[in-house]
Amino acid sequence: QVQLVESGGGLVQAGGSLRLSCAASGRTFSIFTMGWFRQAPGKERQFVAAISWSGSSTLYADSVKGRFTISIDNTKSTVYLQMRSLTSEDTAAYYCAADRTRLEVIGTREYNYWGQGTQVTVSS
Repeated sequence: QVQLVESGGGLVQAGGSLRLSCAASGRTFSIFTMGWFRQAPGKERQFVAAISWSGSSTLYADSVKGRFTISIDNTKSTVYLQMRSLTSEDTAAYYCAADRTRLEVIGTREYNYWGQGTQVTVSS
């Protein structure tokens, strides 16, 4: 059993920055990969970014590459998503996710564990 608790969502102006946090608890020894997905109303869920538990490997969607940075503090079992240069296209519910499979294998596929989702709204 793994629980993921997210924080940091909110309303920001276009061009601004926001940092999301996700703290994992429970059987964290089973986690190899953590990541972020997002979903806007009426649209498909999108992969955003992922990171290996060790922090040695990362993967980004093309839409956020160069603007978003994923990082991990595995001493705190916490993953972060630093978002900058935000636009209205980044408005979505953001979900933290974790999986038992290593990043090189799972990539952007469905993950085992999910957070509750936190809303990010970018105003124009």
